[in-house]
Amino acid sequence: MKMSRLVAFSSSLLLGTVLALTGAGAAQAKESAAVDYVALGDSYSSGVGAGSYDSASGDCKRSTRAYPALWKAANNPASFAFTACSGARTGDVTAGQLGPLNSGTDLVSISIGGNDAGFADVMTTCVLQSEATCLNRIATARAYVDSTLPGKLDAVYSAISAKAPSAHVVVLGYPRFYKLGGSCIAGLSEAERSAINSASDYLNAATAKRAADHGFTFGDVSSTFTGHEICSGSAWLHSVNWLNIGESYHPTAAGQSGGYLPVLNAKD
Repeated sequence: MKMSRLVAFSSSLLLGTVLALTGAGAAQAKESAAVDYVALGDSYSSGVGAGSYDSASGDCKRSTRAYPALWKAANNPASFAFTACSGARTGDVTAGQLGPLNSGTDLVSISIGGNDAGFADVMTTCVLQSEATCLNRIATARAYVDSTLPGKLDAVYSAISAKAPSAHVVVLGYPRFYKLGGSCIAGLSEAERSAINSASDYLNAATAKRAADHGFTFGDVSSTFTGHEICSGSAWLHSVNWLNIGESYHPTAAGQSGGYLPVLNAKD
């Protein structure tokens, strides 16, 4: 009995050495670690502003330079479903993006809530109207974040958990838009820029709280975008683009690769 155990141990040790030398062991480990990844969310996840859009995605404008596509290219997951869509609100996610989720899904990423809170209207108001009107619109958005958004986020997060109960879910936040005291010499006032930044922090805090209560991981991108805000001189966000208004206030390709991807990498 002792001899047979010794032979078995020696054989397994020899096999392990052969696998290591041939690289087969590494290949097996990589295969076993492969994940099934589903990327949900709004334009910050689809990659609006980064260019290189997949024509098959239509108005959803899913970009090959968006952080989900970059993560997929770097990690070679077992499966990858990219359903994030420009303009999406919480209800759009539950109604049309959750199809690929199942009990075998390992990783889910999502950014959502900005459109529910009126992100586009806030920025349009601030660019085109007075400072007082801008600040009032921001106050309305913050009130919505207090009163209504938490329940909408709960509905999305509960739906994700129901369809993919074993998944690790990473909820990505939004960057601050402006470097205060920066290089911009025209456009919004410093009071408007400060209020917009504060509203972004407010939205992120509310989102992080709901994510934590559902056992999800929140990825804060404000630190990775620090030094790359609008007015920084090295912006990873588009300012107003009158030739392509839909890309305004969205991350550039550098913002996706340098601002969002490292946060997902750290949280996945």
